[in-house]
Amino acid sequence: MESEPAGGAGGAGGTPSDYHRSVLWEKSVQALQPTAGKVLVDCTLGGGGHAEGLLQAGARVIGLDRDGEALAHARDRLAAYGNRFQAVQTPFSGLEATLKTLGWSQVDGVLADLGVSSRQLDAAERGFSFQKEGPLDMRMQQDTGPSAADLLATAEEAELAHWFSRYGEEPESRRVAAAIVAGRSERKLTTTQGLVEVIQEAKKRFTKHHPATRVFQALRMVVNRELEELESLLETLPRVVAPGGRAALISFHSLEDRPIKQTFRRYCQAELDDPTWPAPRPNPEHFFQAVTRKPLVASPEEAASNPRARSAKLRIIERL
Repeated sequence: MESEPAGGAGGAGGTPSDYHRSVLWEKSVQALQPTAGKVLVDCTLGGGGHAEGLLQAGARVIGLDRDGEALAHARDRLAAYGNRFQAVQTPFSGLEATLKTLGWSQVDGVLADLGVSSRQLDAAERGFSFQKEGPLDMRMQQDTGPSAADLLATAEEAELAHWFSRYGEEPESRRVAAAIVAGRSERKLTTTQGLVEVIQEAKKRFTKHHPATRVFQALRMVVNRELEELESLLETLPRVVAPGGRAALISFHSLEDRPIKQTFRRYCQAELDDPTWPAPRPNPEHFFQAVTRKPLVASPEEAASNPRARSAKLRIIERL
C-alpha cells in the first residue's frame, strides 16, 4: 500500500528541487546505462529528476507524463539540454504511438516511476491528499475523464466496494461504500475532507495508517486507470526496447509490483514446461534477461531522508 509521504527538496544528483524528489535516483539512472548516442524514455517525467540524470550522462531523453503541470516544469528545468530532450503529454498506452510520431521504432531504454508524485500530493487543489482540503479531483491529466467526485456521485455501491477492496485492499470496503452512498444523498462528496469524514464515520477498525489511506489510493488508481496503463506499458516493452536495451520500473506497493514481477519473469524464462509434455518447449515470449535477481531498494540513508523511498522496488531487465 502506498501511503502519503512528506514532500521534500532534492532532485537529480542532489540538485535542489521543491517540485518532486526522485526515488532510487542513482540506481535508476545507472540501470539504463546512459551514454552519448543512446535514446532513452522516461515514462513518468514528473519534476524531471530522473530525466536530468540521464541527460547529464549524454543520452537523448524523451519524457512522457499525463500531468501538464509536470511537463511545463520539466521543460523549463531541462531547457538547457536543447534538442536532446523532448517532452510529450501521454499516458503509458500512448508510448508506442508517440515514439513512431517522433521517428523512433525502438529505443535503448525505458524507465517508469509509478504512482503519485510529491508535487501532486502537496498541491491541495489536485485532490490527491487526504491530509489537505481541496476539490476531490485526483486526475493526473486534469482535462481528461471523470474526477474522483464524478465517480463517487454515480458509481453503484457494489462497484465502490469492489474498487476499495481491489485497488486499496480496504478490509471495510463494504461499510465505506455503503456510507458513501448514504452520505451522497445528504451532501455532495466534492471535497477531500468531506470524503475523509464519511470514511472515518464508517470505519470501526483503525490501523497505524490514516483511515482514508486505502480508499484514496483506490480512487486515484481507478480515476487514472493505473493498473490498465501499467499493463499496456508491460505489453509494449518487447516491441519498443531495442536489443541490448533495458527496462527499469519502480513500484511502491504489491498491486504494482506483482504484475511487473510476473511479466518480467515470463519475459525472462527461456523454456516452458508442463507435466503433460514430453520435454520443455521454447518460450515464445523469451524477450529479456534479468539484470538483478531481486529488486533494488533504497539505502538506509535514502529511506531515512525520503519517506516515499521506503517502499520503492526497482526491477530491471535487458532485451535479448
